[in-house]
Amino acid sequence: MSFWDSLDPKYSVILCDIWGVVHDGVNLYPGSADRLREWREQGRKVILITNAPRTAEAVEAQLGKIGLPRDAWDGIATSGEAGIDAIKTLAHPTGFLGTRQDRRILEDHDLSFVESAFTDIAVTGLDDERERVEEYRAQLESLAARDVLFHCFNPDRIVVRGGVTEPCAGALADIYEGIGGRVEWYGKPFHSIYDYAMSLAGNPPHEAVLAVGDALITDMLGAARQGFGAVFVQSGIHAGEPFPDDFAPQYGLGDWSPVAVVDSLR
Repeated sequence: MSFWDSLDPKYSVILCDIWGVVHDGVNLYPGSADRLREWREQGRKVILITNAPRTAEAVEAQLGKIGLPRDAWDGIATSGEAGIDAIKTLAHPTGFLGTRQDRRILEDHDLSFVESAFTDIAVTGLDDERERVEEYRAQLESLAARDVLFHCFNPDRIVVRGGVTEPCAGALADIYEGIGGRVEWYGKPFHSIYDYAMSLAGNPPHEAVLAVGDALITDMLGAARQGFGAVFVQSGIHAGEPFPDDFAPQYGLGDWSPVAVVDSLR
């Protein structure tokens, strides 16, 4: 019997990561859609929570293309939504770094960008031309020298798309901080995305929430800091590695540990 078959009924809300848990960027994982639907049939609320640097609407469209049925979740919380709200509050020009598609999505949501003379830059990830993070170092050094604030719309360092590892905005942000640049982070493990996700779920008590994810420094660390129960899916980004024994002490989490370690949602 799977761990999921006897899931404690106290968890009335599931905050489920998407990439690495529900799909691999190309295909749904076997059984993932059925599990999400089962949780909803049991009366639990399912909020998909993702560090995608896009809107919930754009993520929903992507999920539809991959084949996840719309009745598999109640809401979607993205780091992109949090970043968009922050950029909208700025009263000065903003730069952009990311793909042309991401830029179009943000512009469709009333953001506008300039090519020079900006003091803040919205970063959704790598662009369409450069595939390695080291190719961005000179640009990042120039931005840091101007004290440009780097708004990281996706704290993930890497994702695995169809078995191929790809760097994300978080990898660029690490370089930027390493050379003295200032970074504002959105998404897991930071509180703003959880505040939004909890509002979508009706603001339940934290002990009623179970976070499910495959990334240690985003999904697990965020859940621990929020006081949620957590399930570590070890077959995702960490490729079958066990949950590390030193995780809690490394991040000052006392004796915290995940509720369970599983291979998948099956």
